Amino acid sequence: MGLKENFTSLCLLFCDNDTLTDHLWTEIEKKYSGKGRHYHTLIHLENMFSELELVKDKILNFNTISFSVFYHDIIYDATSKLNEEKSADFAECRLQQIDVNETVTAEVTKQILATKSHQKSENGDINYLLDADLSILGKNSQSYLNYTKEIRKEYSIYPDFLYKPGRKKVLQHFLELEGIFKTEYFREKYETQARRNIEFELKSL
Repeated sequence: MGLKENFTSLCLLFCDNDTLTDHLWTEIEKKYSGKGRHYHTLIHLENMFSELELVKDKILNFNTISFSVFYHDIIYDATSKLNEEKSADFAECRLQQIDVNETVTAEVTKQILATKSHQKSENGDINYLLDADLSILGKNSQSYLNYTKEIRKEYSIYPDFLYKPGRKKVLQHFLELEGIFKTEYFREKYETQARRNIEFELKSL
């Protein structure tokens, strides 16, 4: 199922307004295809869903986590430190429009905000969302290299003397975590390669 079909079927669980659903999808498509986007694109969402489909049986509420995937990077400005908060607010507004209940909406907000610091949660679904979000870190070295180039393009507004220290800080934060990946499944799948990739990138900065 493609992203559009996935989103449409998700919305239909709460709302039968096809015009509204189409509008919300077009909005998502436009946001993730913006001029400054190179990594945080629709492809990133597709990759996250591909990862989550493999652990679907371990996720308590797949509909909730699906909304979180669609909206977690809906607002992405390389100069802002409030992207997650703004994305969470954006998601809350849109979910209210399609009559998603308050419990689900609150959980989506919580999940999106968790992508800011990537700390392990007591909530298993949040951990799977975080791990899918960071799965690129544990891919093969060529995929990781392409990812680093895409991220650099998103931050092209900053010269190297500003970008490199900031990037180092992010990477060192990941290495200092007890585990980059929070769930056993993703830890076994990606942790070793992720640390190898990050250490390699740090040497190049």
